[in-house]
Amino acid sequence: MLAVGAEVPDVSAAAQDGKVVHLRALKGKPVVVYFYPKDDTPGCTIEAKGIRDQYAELNRLAVVLGVSEDSLDSHKAFASKYDLPFSLLDDSNHALASAFGVPLSSGHAKRVTFVIDASGKVSKVFPAVDPNGHAAELIEALKALG
Repeated sequence: MLAVGAEVPDVSAAAQDGKVVHLRALKGKPVVVYFYPKDDTPGCTIEAKGIRDQYAELNRLAVVLGVSEDSLDSHKAFASKYDLPFSLLDDSNHALASAFGVPLSSGHAKRVTFVIDASGKVSKVFPAVDPNGHAAELIEALKALG
């Protein structure tokens, strides 16, 4: 798994709106990359809704990207159902999970979050995320960046 201080991988993936997100192109602003197992499952929904509910503050501090192996159609339905205002990236080929060193369990990425600073380096890793209250943890970590 990428450690604090590691450079963000030079990877890209399509989001539910069809746009391709290039991680290194986001340099200059902090980024949250959160891996989650599966769209529209209990824990993942709690986590996504928590981020949605704190999105005004999170978006002021960083770009937020959710990542799972689900298809773009699944991401579209999940984002629409819960009014998720952030991008969900298709990692069906596990390229992002592999680049970040996120372990897989039964073919799904484990629930891990990376906070990347404006210079493109990992500043915080949450290796075992509790979906409840994770958005507040992210805000604290982002505020600590200064």
